[in-house]
Amino acid sequence: MSLYLADILSEAEAIIRTFGAAGLMVSTAESCTGGLIAGALTEIAGSSAVVDRGFVTYTNTAKMEMLGVQEATLARFGAVSEETARQMVHGALFRSRASIAVAVTGIAGPGGGSAEKPVGLVHLAAKSRNGDLIHNKMLYGDIGRGAVRLATVRTALAMIRQLGPR
Repeated sequence: MSLYLADILSEAEAIIRTFGAAGLMVSTAESCTGGLIAGALTEIAGSSAVVDRGFVTYTNTAKMEMLGVQEATLARFGAVSEETARQMVHGALFRSRASIAVAVTGIAGPGGGSAEKPVGLVHLAAKSRNGDLIHNKMLYGDIGRGAVRLATVRTALAMIRQLGPR
């Protein structure tokens, strides 16, 4: 039995199928989802041909050490920002063998939010080796920690598919 809902598994299966047929690999850089995106992809048989690696970078130190996020970026914009998501995805792409990477950083709650950065705010970035880059700022709302994390997985998988083979 899977931990994931049917719609997430369906999207993950489509990624594994299309990327596998095209000989492309994916990497993930995850903060607020803690590995759930990579987990959804690896639920699918045949994922070893597609999923290169996943970086779970929950702390700022991990973001800097594993992905090359600049300390100045974190100091100026914070961990939950478009700028940090962009640096995370760049690091995940170029510190892997992947053709496409996705990165997520956000506030799943229940605490940790502010007026400027509320609970449910997630920045996602996806990048391909050909230079295509997508950024999404999602305001899922204070819908509960698990719901924010699963909504983020859904958005991240859709972004991977958007940059992937048709």
